[in-house]
Amino acid sequence: MTTSTVKHIKEGNIGIATLLAFAMIPMSGFATDIYIPSLPGMTSALGISSSQAQLTLSLFLISYGVSQLFIGGLLDSYGRYRIALVSMLLFCISCGIIANTHSLYVVYAMRIVHGITIAAMVVSKRALFVDLYSGEKLKHYLSFFTIIWSTGPIIAPFIGGYLEVSFGWESNFYFLGAYAALLLILEICFSGETIKQTTPFQPARIVSIYYEMLRTSSFTLGIGMLGLAYTMVMIYNMSGPFIIEHYFNLSPVVTGYCSLFLGFAWMVGGFIGKGTINKPFVRKMNVNIFCQLVAAFALLGTFLLFNQLWTVLVFAFLVHVGAGFTYNNYFTYCLQRFPKNAGIAGGLTGGLVYVMVSMLSAGITYLLPAQDGQNLSFSYMALIVTSGLVMYRVLVVNRKEAAVAQRETAQAI
Repeated sequence: MTTSTVKHIKEGNIGIATLLAFAMIPMSGFATDIYIPSLPGMTSALGISSSQAQLTLSLFLISYGVSQLFIGGLLDSYGRYRIALVSMLLFCISCGIIANTHSLYVVYAMRIVHGITIAAMVVSKRALFVDLYSGEKLKHYLSFFTIIWSTGPIIAPFIGGYLEVSFGWESNFYFLGAYAALLLILEICFSGETIKQTTPFQPARIVSIYYEMLRTSSFTLGIGMLGLAYTMVMIYNMSGPFIIEHYFNLSPVVTGYCSLFLGFAWMVGGFIGKGTINKPFVRKMNVNIFCQLVAAFALLGTFLLFNQLWTVLVFAFLVHVGAGFTYNNYFTYCLQRFPKNAGIAGGLTGGLVYVMVSMLSAGITYLLPAQDGQNLSFSYMALIVTSGLVMYRVLVVNRKEAAVAQRETAQAI
């Protein structure tokens, strides 16, 4: 398939297509967060354990992450548009299947399909920005990614809580399917192919590009920081509903409001990251990690003293602000790092991040089960301390790169 056989985007539709791309960015957050309030309800309706319900999240994250490792090469070789349209259609169908089955294994299979199709949809739209924009305008749009993505964690659990109480857990997937169907129709009407020149699909060449990217220490360390930041959010997503509905005996609607509150924290962190984008990088990241660690210790201390929901929410909010700040700074950097291979860079970044998140979140919730604020605070502490160690490595790499640059400059003179 060549891009000449596909409808190319019209100049007058670029603005609308950009808005549609932003509307697609939160899909991964919607697909995980909208049914967070329904996790305890799913365990009852399907007769499964909490760990089996949490596995629906982990399977999505794994398939979403692994798919991004490969989808970037396909998008750079065969274009963005048609792959995105097919993915939207398959996503809609799989949502309908989940909503009409009571087989856990069918749900698992369709969640894997969700991960693959959303990977194609989201990575194609990330690449659209690199295709259409450059320079400061591109940097401006990329810095909005974390902020726009955060609308998913903010809005989705709030909607999901009401859908769960009013119509049951299946209604969450009807909602997801309807949203994707609307985007599909608008894409057909207003969008089109954006890639200017495709590259031949040569697996050996693509592997060499991956290898070159992974050899760039600052790039891989950035991916590590992204994974640790998002794992902080996912740990709460997997633990919060059970803490609120089982430990505190509150309703799914309360779970939705709490997730709305913490989703807003991620957006606040994104805005702070955008506002401080020109500040000294290492210094602001170190200050952020220190503030997160203080918040995690405060969560532990106040929970043990008062044993109230507000102690979890207030200090988890501060930890999530820091996570959003980290993600905004490093995501902008990683996506700009290799503009000639935007699809591969975006896919590799997102893929490795979500593989990290799926492994870390599953491992941490296994070692520290979702039972109370104490275990949640310990989970945060482990991730924050690890982030500090990665940032120390970033400082070492930056010093080495600066020394190499100085030697090359001296030799040139």
